[in-house]
Amino acid sequence: MGNSIPSIKPTRARWTILAILFIVTTINYADRATISIAGPELSKQLGLSPVEMGLIFSAFSWSYVLCQLPGGWLLDRFGTKIVYFFSIFLWSLFTLAQGWVGFFSGGAAVAMLFTLRLIVGAAEAPSFPGNSRLTTSWFPTAERGTAAAIFNSAQYFATVLFAPIMGWLVHTYGWESVFFVMGSLGVLMAFAWLKFVHGPRQHPRANAAELQHIEKGGALVDLETTGLLAADRPQIDTWSCLKQLLSSRMLLGIYIGQYSINTLTYFFLTWFPVYLVKERHMTILKAGFIAALPAIAGFLGGVLGGIISDRMIKRGYSTSVARKTPIIGGMLLATTMVLCNYVEQDWVVVAVMALAFFGKGIGALGWAVVGDTSPSQAGGMSGSLFNMFGNVAGITTPIVIGFILQATGSFYGALVFVGANALVTVLCYLFLVGEIKRFEFSKPVIKTAAAA
Repeated sequence: MGNSIPSIKPTRARWTILAILFIVTTINYADRATISIAGPELSKQLGLSPVEMGLIFSAFSWSYVLCQLPGGWLLDRFGTKIVYFFSIFLWSLFTLAQGWVGFFSGGAAVAMLFTLRLIVGAAEAPSFPGNSRLTTSWFPTAERGTAAAIFNSAQYFATVLFAPIMGWLVHTYGWESVFFVMGSLGVLMAFAWLKFVHGPRQHPRANAAELQHIEKGGALVDLETTGLLAADRPQIDTWSCLKQLLSSRMLLGIYIGQYSINTLTYFFLTWFPVYLVKERHMTILKAGFIAALPAIAGFLGGVLGGIISDRMIKRGYSTSVARKTPIIGGMLLATTMVLCNYVEQDWVVVAVMALAFFGKGIGALGWAVVGDTSPSQAGGMSGSLFNMFGNVAGITTPIVIGFILQATGSFYGALVFVGANALVTVLCYLFLVGEIKRFEFSKPVIKTAAAA
């Protein structure tokens, strides 16, 4: 035996954190999609036109976009754990409240539903920047692509798991039940989050060997160290920070690319079930199950994209090549959804949509890129700016498609519009982004004690 000291094996607390992020993000996206599953029955009961439905579909994103920067400021100021807890609790509470809209009628019901969707959007604003902060603090660079891909792929898993359940709820108990069930589930999850989520330095089950491993690999382990009041946290000069972030060609290309990727996401979250019911003449029960099939493909593609990217890094490829290759290849594959305009059989439509969303999943590495590029002093602000750009698509996509449907009575132009956005993402990463590297501020953005 001698006097040798056995090496301590690193714990794997970071993967528990990732599992919680995956569960929370699954609930997050299921709550966003409640309105699309309830949409056909709800629009029939309230007598809504396609344009009015498009406006209600978009309500979430108006406030979600506007609250991104305040959400990022809160994350940088108070830390992810406490801000995210209030985010989950509030969005779930107001999701539940949407079930009471059925007690109103006419314009009052529409106004109430629109308002509640606005509140849900505002409450969810810190969620994805919070995901990015936690994966940046917990995961080394060579694991971050997989981590970001896993939490991001929860958007597809949400549809796989909850679309059939929500379709069954609408069919069996009415559209109101979807909001009651999903809202209650989220409230419970908020308190689970508070109990189990910690930063690397505070986690009771993360040993020194794991901290050393992730810090050596590029994780920003001190990102979540500051306490609730954050009295000792350096204060960011918000306007100087925003000006410098927006002046970066690399970041601007990433932001615009995310807008185009999210155009596909919001088509799927809002109009896709309606497309199956109205254009393909399926029942809402069948549509709920059919919508899960492309989502399974998207989920598998999402996880695969992260694995491919991280393996490329481990084999010596640059971060730029390792991130861009899946993004460009995946988004080219996503353009195949336009072929649905030229086929009649439902099974072919589902197969093509599955292929397109498999590609979209592979290419959805934006949050890994944010983790690679965000400045350490303003990770929340950078992630929020990225998410703000991306989720403008949540405003434009439902409204544009609503107008296309009202003008043409067909989804033909809508699918062309969505497919064209996949090509825009390819062009951004080919010609605008350039080298992917951590952004450094050219001028100080930390306020002095006197200024703060």
